[in-house]
This record gives sequence, structure tokens and C-alpha cells, in this order.
Amino acid sequence: MLVKRLKPDFEFANENGSLVQLVHEGWNQVNVLNSRKGSNRGGHYHKENEEAFYIVSGEINLILDNGTETQKANFKAGDMFLIKPYLMHTFEFLEDTLMVSMYDRGVEHADGTKDIYAEWEK
Repeated sequence: MLVKRLKPDFEFANENGSLVQLVHEGWNQVNVLNSRKGSNRGGHYHKENEEAFYIVSGEINLILDNGTETQKANFKAGDMFLIKPYLMHTFEFLEDTLMVSMYDRGVEHADGTKDIYAEWEK
């Protein structure tokens, strides 16, 4: 499988609610994405970054392509997964979805360029 399923570092729940600690170190950029049912996002890869995602609510299909193989995986609320560098990734939003994304390095370089590539470089 091209995608690696992860588990949050810590989870706690009681009658007052719940807490999910996704990570406690190793990530330099954290984003929150809110996407509408029927939309698609991504269609790119990163050369330098590992990117982890946590689905807060909703459901997605993730399409991964490493240049020779394409795979599809389904994720829903509570799922967490990791995408390695050089994996083209596209999200199909099956429901309105709220998710957290984390980059180990961050996509913006000091010179203004970004570690985001939409087409395979040969």
C-alpha cells in the first residue's frame, strides 16, 4: 500500500468530551482544510515533505500515484495517514470534510518557491 495509516499519539474521552493529540513533535507546518462534498483537491506531489492528515469529520477517497502504480484508499472521521515524498495525491471529497494536514518541513521555501509539483519531472 502506498499510503501509511497512522494513529494519533494519544486519545482521551470521558463524559465531558474527548481530546485527540495528533502529534507532539516533528511537524513544522499545520493546516486546517474545509472542503465541500463533490470537490477535488491536490493533484500534486512534494519532493521534500512528508505530509500527514487527520480527518476530523467527513469522508474522502485518496488517489495516490507513484509514477508506475495508482491506488485508491478511503478515509473517514478519526482516520490518520501519511503520504511520503514523490507520491502524487488527489482527494475526492465524498462528504463535507474537515481535516488537518501537517508537513514535516513546510512547503514554502525562503526564496518564495514551493515544494508543490503538479506534473512529474523527468
